[in-house]
Amino acid sequence: MRSLKLAALNAQVMLTSPFRRARIRKAAAEGTAPISVSFYHRVADTCANDWTISRERFLRHIDYCKSRFEMISLAEVQRRVRSQQSHNAAMSITFDDGYRDNCEFALPLLIQRGIPCTYFVTTCNVRGQMPFPHDVKSGEPLAVNTVQQIRELSDAGVEIGCHTRQHVDFSKVHDQATVRDEVVRAKSELEQMIGREVRYFAFPFGLPAQLTQAAIEAVSEAGFDGFCSAYGAYNLVGRDWFHIRRFHGDPEFARLKNWLSIDPRKVRQEPEVRYFLPPAMSFKETFPMMGRTTPLFAH
Repeated sequence: MRSLKLAALNAQVMLTSPFRRARIRKAAAEGTAPISVSFYHRVADTCANDWTISRERFLRHIDYCKSRFEMISLAEVQRRVRSQQSHNAAMSITFDDGYRDNCEFALPLLIQRGIPCTYFVTTCNVRGQMPFPHDVKSGEPLAVNTVQQIRELSDAGVEIGCHTRQHVDFSKVHDQATVRDEVVRAKSELEQMIGREVRYFAFPFGLPAQLTQAAIEAVSEAGFDGFCSAYGAYNLVGRDWFHIRRFHGDPEFARLKNWLSIDPRKVRQEPEVRYFLPPAMSFKETFPMMGRTTPLFAH
């Protein structure tokens, strides 16, 4: 059944690709080209699981993306969304959690090719060298990055981002002190770790349920330049630039191509995430410069 669905998806992408390419070209000419941000967790050929992609498949992803898109940083993603000027099909690469295997192939590959990358790490796991609970539960307590590795990545030009202290699910956290601990304190710990400012925050799980008002307020209070979700969406000009939308770098190439060619159904079906940043009391007050709340590319 899974192979049939993938085959159907691949056929759909192939049949609609001329229309999709034309639509993206038109948007680029108008300065409204959509920007994709993908996220990965672990690149390795051992202990395969739902959050691991093989080296071969990751290399195929990078070769494909590098040949078709302008590879940009999260700061440039925000600049284009905020300025409402996006004249090239572009994308940005991110990683979540902080798995040691990534230092053996994926990250050296990106550094060697000069591809911008933001690497989000969970500070307590790195500092304490503790495997993630979901790995322990699955019977594979996978190794996490060391503090030294994170510093070396930062020195090599990889943007290090914050992924909380303990990979917390904010939909289950109702104590404000805990929220601040997982956001504000985590940022301070990470900055001490690498000796540089930490500019971006990625929500563990990253679904609308985790993007709580309290947590986003803490992100703003901590001084982050923006936060990343992970529920699958695009970054379109005229939108909320503080919220960077991402989709999973799916090992199945058909799904990746579908995302990168901009599936109009996903644009239309994207869940709405609204919040406000004090002293504002509404989303409209928080981002008056946005003008539009409906994505330009949805029409």
